[in-house]
Amino acid sequence: MNTVYLDNAATTQLRPEVVAEIAKVLSEDFGNPSSTHSFGRHAKGVIETARKSIASNLGCLAQEIVFTSGATEANNWIIKSAISDFKVERIITTKIEHHAVLETVEHLGREFSIDVQFLNIANNGEVDLSQLEALLAENVPTLVTLMHVNNEVGTVLDLVKVGNLCRQYNAYFHSDTVQSIGKAEFDLKQLPIDFAVASAHKFHGPKGIGFAYIRKGLIVNPMMFGGEQEKGIRPGTEGVHNIAGMAKALELSYSNLSDERSYIAGLKAYAVTSLTKAFGEIKVNGSAENGFYNILNVCLPMEEQKALMILFNLDMRGIALSRGSACQSGSAKPSHVLAEMLADEDIRKPSLRISFSHYNSKADIDVLIEALKTI
Repeated sequence: MNTVYLDNAATTQLRPEVVAEIAKVLSEDFGNPSSTHSFGRHAKGVIETARKSIASNLGCLAQEIVFTSGATEANNWIIKSAISDFKVERIITTKIEHHAVLETVEHLGREFSIDVQFLNIANNGEVDLSQLEALLAENVPTLVTLMHVNNEVGTVLDLVKVGNLCRQYNAYFHSDTVQSIGKAEFDLKQLPIDFAVASAHKFHGPKGIGFAYIRKGLIVNPMMFGGEQEKGIRPGTEGVHNIAGMAKALELSYSNLSDERSYIAGLKAYAVTSLTKAFGEIKVNGSAENGFYNILNVCLPMEEQKALMILFNLDMRGIALSRGSACQSGSAKPSHVLAEMLADEDIRKPSLRISFSHYNSKADIDVLIEALKTI
């Protein structure tokens, strides 16, 4: 059976060059980076070269990149640090954040008696920035945490506008940039943002590795203890092969970005046209004008009873996509993102998140549509 993978917002296929880089490091650079002998020094050199490469691609200093197991860890660490190290008394966020942020904020808010304020969301997924400014004007020590690209509907936040508001009112700004790092240009030296996070598997790198960007001058304490790795703020023996693979994946993502972005945007447009032709009245969830180029979330004009079985039926035909975040795929509840945006009638209809990469083709979309017609 031929398979079609259209769930690239959940994870991405490794590039062959990344697999080769990981295999090379596993076989040749097996030393412990904390050892002082030549094997350890060489492994340490691989890590620091990767750090410089990542920083160069993002327009920041190498010392501002801290390696973690992924964005979930980085988000937890940064949000908790804002409370314990920067003494914020309030967190401003939304109810359409990834659960790695949303559940962390809710838990820490209860634990530390922090005021948590949720911004209003328009029906296209855009954040109410006038409400944000009104809250910031109250001059309460605040962390603002808003994702750059929504992982379910693809609505894009204006990082410059939000960052400038935060600076104007002396608030800290953290953004979950998981869906955009490697897929959009960043100049973190110029961008008014204090914290950002990434997971390598979202840009054709390995799983289990990511990083936090922490602006120079912001001193965070470790979330766990037990070693001097990463200058003592993120202990644990480094996964040298994964770090090298992540750096290679990011390098390739940016060297190919212009061509691949144009190609993927064309696939998305073809999918919208083809779905409209096949089903008539489809509804694109999110912002048509301000949506990210590789994420398409559509509400299909099908009966409510088909909503629960649609992914199963597609999977039986070898087609992989999702209703939303993979981290919540085992839940029977409707997407928490769509619940904030859609009317009850539309929430009950099948909504699909179709997310593309350069490995996809128009033929994949054709296969999907033919399968949907049979359901």
